Amino acid sequence: MPTPESFAPVAITSRSGLDESVHFGAVVGLGPSGAIEFAVGDPHAVVYPRSSNKPMQAVAMVRAGLRLPPELLALVCASHDGSPMHTDAALRILSSAGLHESALANTASLPLDQPSAEAVLRAGAPRTPLLMNCSGKHSGMLATCVHNGWAHDPSYLQFDHPLQSAITATIDELCDEPHAHIGIDGCGAPAHAMSLVGLARAFRAICTGSAGAAGDDVYAAMTSHPRMVGGDGRDVTKLMRHVPGLMAKDGADGVFAAALPDGRAVALKIADGGDRARPPLMLAALQALGVDTSGVAALVEERIMGHGRQVGTVRAIAP
Repeated sequence: MPTPESFAPVAITSRSGLDESVHFGAVVGLGPSGAIEFAVGDPHAVVYPRSSNKPMQAVAMVRAGLRLPPELLALVCASHDGSPMHTDAALRILSSAGLHESALANTASLPLDQPSAEAVLRAGAPRTPLLMNCSGKHSGMLATCVHNGWAHDPSYLQFDHPLQSAITATIDELCDEPHAHIGIDGCGAPAHAMSLVGLARAFRAICTGSAGAAGDDVYAAMTSHPRMVGGDGRDVTKLMRHVPGLMAKDGADGVFAAALPDGRAVALKIADGGDRARPPLMLAALQALGVDTSGVAALVEERIMGHGRQVGTVRAIAP
C-alpha cells in the first residue's frame, strides 16, 4: 500500500501570481523497451487504478467472446459523460444480448455531463444505472455473460463469478504481476489494485500487441472513438484526439494512464485523490518520454478561476 513516502511534489497551483497549493503524487514512465525511463515517487506503490482498469477488463471480455463494433467496444472502456450518445450506445450493447437496461446492476447516478444532468433534473427523471459513467462497462459485462451462458443477474459482480475470474487472470497477465488486492469500485464492480508500474506495463501490452488480438481490438476502438471513452470536454478524449496513436484512460481518485504503440507508457497517481493535477502531470510525463504534446497542451490546461475569469494555472514540476 502507498505511504506518505511513496509520493513527491509533482505540481503547483498558482492564483493571481502567487503559488497556492502543492500537489504530491507518483508517476512512472516506460521507454520503448519497457524499462523504467523515469520515476517520481515510488513506481512500485500499490494503487487502485479505478476506471483506468477498464481497458484491461475489456480485453478480458473480448477474449471471452464479446463482439461489438469499435464505437461500442470503446464505450465498454469508458467513463462516459452520460450524454444521449453514450446512453444510446449502452442500450445497443444490451440489446445485442437481448437485455433491457433493468439488467444493469451498477450504481444509479446522474450523467457526468452537466447539460445532460440538468436535462434529466428538469424532466423530473430519476438517477439510473444507465446514466452512470460505468454503464458501458457493465453492459459489456452482461453481454459477455449472456454469450457464455453465465449468470447475468447481479451476481455478475461477485469476485468469484466466471466473468470476474477471467478479468482477474487477464489483469494479472497484462500487469505482469499478481494483483495486490481486490476491492469494490464505485459502480459496484471488483476494483483490482496493482503497482503503478504494473498499470503502465498493462497499457503498454495493449498498445504494442502483446495482449493479442483482443488487445488490438481494444486499442483500435479507444483510439478511433475517443469521444465514446469520455466526452467532448474531457481531458482523456482530447489527449487521444490530438496525440496520434495515444491510448489513455483516466481513473477516479487521481489516476491517469496512457501508452503508445512504440512501447512508451505512463501511469500516475495524485496522492490525495484530487484530479486537477492529473492533466499537467500527464503532459509533462509524455514530454519527458519525447512525445509531442504541442497539439493538445493548451486544450487540457488546468485553469484556476477567480470571479469568472482565469487567474492561474496548475503546472507540473516533475518529472
